[in-house]
Amino acid sequence: MAKKFGKVSVSEGTDELGTEAGSARVPEVPDGAPPTKVERGTRFGGPAVTTPRREKYAAASAGFFIRLAQFLRDTRAEMRRVSWPTAKEVKNTTIITLIAVVFFAVYLFLIDRVWAFLIEHLRTLLGG
Repeated sequence: MAKKFGKVSVSEGTDELGTEAGSARVPEVPDGAPPTKVERGTRFGGPAVTTPRREKYAAASAGFFIRLAQFLRDTRAEMRRVSWPTAKEVKNTTIITLIAVVFFAVYLFLIDRVWAFLIEHLRTLLGG
């Protein structure tokens, strides 16, 4: 039984509360069925993995090589999507960078010389 107070609906029945609480805890998937629960220690919904030490290392190394191969495939696919600059663009940006480096080197050298000159003359004026 639900009562309305202004814009808020208050429910007194337990059926509605149980339904609301249950749907709040289980996320919905696109087809409307709740997701299957996977226990810790299982792989792909199968039984728990209980193997001796050697089998674990063999499975781990096989998994490593499979993951490495997948990583290399993904890296190759991603590198194909990169937009590489042309030789002319690389040349132009390199020239701009070198000009900026030379400009700032000369600027900082001149500022350093001016401050050294001022400090040296200030020292001689103060009798140092």
